[in-house]
Amino acid sequence: MELRTFAERVLLSESLEVKLERVREPFTDDSPGPALRILEPGRPANLKFAPRRTAPAMPHPETFGDPRRRAIAHHIMANHELQALEVMAWVLLTFPEAPTEFRLGMARVMEDEQRHTRMHMERGATLGIAFGELPVNCYIWKKALQFASILDYLAGLPLTFEGRNLDHTVEFEGFFLKVDDPKSAAMMRAIHKDEIEHVRFGIEWLRRLKPAHLSDWEAYTQHLQWPLRPEKSVGDDFQAEARRAAGLSEDFLQKLQQSSGKDVTGEADA
Repeated sequence: MELRTFAERVLLSESLEVKLERVREPFTDDSPGPALRILEPGRPANLKFAPRRTAPAMPHPETFGDPRRRAIAHHIMANHELQALEVMAWVLLTFPEAPTEFRLGMARVMEDEQRHTRMHMERGATLGIAFGELPVNCYIWKKALQFASILDYLAGLPLTFEGRNLDHTVEFEGFFLKVDDPKSAAMMRAIHKDEIEHVRFGIEWLRRLKPAHLSDWEAYTQHLQWPLRPEKSVGDDFQAEARRAAGLSEDFLQKLQQSSGKDVTGEADA
């Protein structure tokens, strides 16, 4: 399947089933086509972006003993994963001049995002809330509309949003284990492992595309669009070893420590 066809299907379809349909044939990039900048993704009516402050906030972990509160958490995370998928499709369409190797690598990451969305959907439904039953926000999508280059994308989504998810996935694994929900916990651990590879994709391409005179950190911070900033890439439980596994340098980790106040020397992943 041509990458442009895949990206258009993911971004423009109003069918969730079509958006999340796994492609079982090789991807090609023979006809990337002209740049196409879409302002809002196609979605079914029950998943259209809701007005500000109408989508539910993430429930406090201390309430996770209630299955419905855990279902709300999965609903919110399913929307996060779906937005990431849509942003990646948007990048393929907005920057058709990007290297083919980058674009093919993006498609592989998108397959993970499709699977993560389905995982959260299915777990949330099992716990009592169907995906689309609650309003959803557009935070990740709105930030992505500010990206003016592939480097902006790499700084914003893989290295900030997915970087932060290195911490959140482990945090939520612990929250779910605390209330005896091993299925939700195992999901978070599986997603955590995928996020390491997504952050690796981000830092490797940042290094390949940035000006040679800039360090990784300088390229990262120069391509962050406000209000995204380095401390937004860090959660409460800093996973230093996961970041090292993703290929972030010690200098990069030290800079994160300085900007966020987190300890990068421990073995938080243990």
